[in-house]
Amino acid sequence: MNDFDQALDTEQVRAPHQYELAVESMDEVLRLFGVFDENLSIIQQETGAIIKTDGGSIRITGEETAASLAYAVMDKLLSILRRGENIDRSRIRYAVDLAKEGNAELILELLDDVVAFTNKGRRIKCKTLGQKKYVSALKRHTVVFGVGPAGTGKTYLAVAMAVLAFKNKEVEKIILTRPAVEAGEKLGFLPGDLQNKVDPYLRPLYDALYDFLGSENFHQLVERGAIEVAPLAYMRGRTLNDAFIILDEAQNCTCEQMKMFLTRFGEGSRVVVTGDITQIDLPRERKSGLVHALDVLRDVEGISQVYLTHKDVVRHEMVQRIIRAYDRAESGRPHSQD
Repeated sequence: MNDFDQALDTEQVRAPHQYELAVESMDEVLRLFGVFDENLSIIQQETGAIIKTDGGSIRITGEETAASLAYAVMDKLLSILRRGENIDRSRIRYAVDLAKEGNAELILELLDDVVAFTNKGRRIKCKTLGQKKYVSALKRHTVVFGVGPAGTGKTYLAVAMAVLAFKNKEVEKIILTRPAVEAGEKLGFLPGDLQNKVDPYLRPLYDALYDFLGSENFHQLVERGAIEVAPLAYMRGRTLNDAFIILDEAQNCTCEQMKMFLTRFGEGSRVVVTGDITQIDLPRERKSGLVHALDVLRDVEGISQVYLTHKDVVRHEMVQRIIRAYDRAESGRPHSQD
């Protein structure tokens, strides 16, 4: 290709492209654009396209790549709205991420499956494809490792599936546990009796259970022994049958603790191990039991390992940026603007 042809191709790419998207009503436009055009601003910022409306249609203008990307995103978001769903910042940014990979249509797959209902009747659905893969593994495998950064829904979705299994009488008991060492603190050096010491470490597990069962029902089930929330040390010497067992923050287990835990479950039980291998609080000379188990058990039949990433973070968008920044720093990659 000569210089003239290259220049011509470049001009064609830079030349404004325009797409038009039909809308059914001005109300649909308002819902799509968001309050004070908040959604619109995010889409324009993420795609580089200019988006306007005359009430009857939406016009998308920009360079070919930007305009086609924005069109794909707007088209799928409009489909989401027409199926009675709401859109928010995280859903918009995830739609953009998928569209950049040429997979915009996959976001519609997330609308169909309801994982569970909260105590107040709110539907819980997977918000990312990573979460969908994780939930699928939870349904199909006896032992599941869910590994990924904070905010990816690892624990919350595991608790949702545990409560669902309990309500469906697939298990007789729910057991949730964590190693009692986090952020450099050890129980022996904290004030108060054992219950007071343990509660702060287990609070996220209580919160998730409250969501699905309600506070009163939760405490009744605890009194009956149908739900147990306890430090990992309490698992030693027991065989747990017909139970849904969740080990949270597993990156802070030692190798010995992990082996002890994984050999506790008996007939009819299911096990979920969650953790973030970038947030290990063990002394440097101690190897994480989660890291060790992922390596040792990666080819064992019946065990699934699901890895979630910053793309699966469903908290504030800044959390995604912070995770990416730390990932770059720890891998030695140069800094880039997000």
